[in-house]
Amino acid sequence: MPTPAPEAIAQLAPTSRLRAVINLGNPILANRDPSTGEASGVSVDLARELARQLGVQAELMVVKSAGEAVDALATGRVDVGFFAIDPARAASTAYSAAYVQIEGAYLVRNDSPLQANEDVDRAGTRVAVGARSAYDLYLTRELKAATIERAPTSPEVVSFFLAHQLDVAAGVKQQLEADAKRLPGLRLLPWRFMVINQAMGMARGKAVGAHFLAAFVEQAKASGFVARSLERHRIEGAAVAPSAARD
Repeated sequence: MPTPAPEAIAQLAPTSRLRAVINLGNPILANRDPSTGEASGVSVDLARELARQLGVQAELMVVKSAGEAVDALATGRVDVGFFAIDPARAASTAYSAAYVQIEGAYLVRNDSPLQANEDVDRAGTRVAVGARSAYDLYLTRELKAATIERAPTSPEVVSFFLAHQLDVAAGVKQQLEADAKRLPGLRLLPWRFMVINQAMGMARGKAVGAHFLAAFVEQAKASGFVARSLERHRIEGAAVAPSAARD
């Protein structure tokens, strides 16, 4: 990576620190270490590496949901974040290209009549999603007959689904698979219903900073940094996204 221009540093780290929001709501991207209480994961690694390249310290704000992360960026409490690329957020957020791709899946009870993803969008079907998550935004646009019920956060989707006797839980495939193993009587519908492109993002109106951020993400993919981070954190539910030139 070339040395960042002073304007890029000023736009990405206006307080002389890189303030990055880390969302624990997506376990593929970040988790809290039970022994230390510290956040860790590919998003944490990327935030710290970006700060290193900018020559500043990283300051992490750890939140529990995508909605909280979006709000933190929108209100200027952080400089960068890690978000699913979605057109509903594009008006206010300048995205990099994706650094990882994550599969979205549906979970149902074993005795559910639903057998395929195509069965979900029917009148009377109630689908649990994490409020303001990428799945919420996507399914709000795509589901025409089914009803969406919103859990407070993505990690609470399955417990919310069970507590409210809903028909389907939608979320990160890896997390739903873990819930299905942990809780009896649950299964995933075959295949994914969407692929989520996870990117870094910052507030719009900072073109020099956004250009550097985009180049940083491309370099992190091409150099193997993202792949090594996923391997180090033993993440199996995500793949390194292709380069922007091939997206």
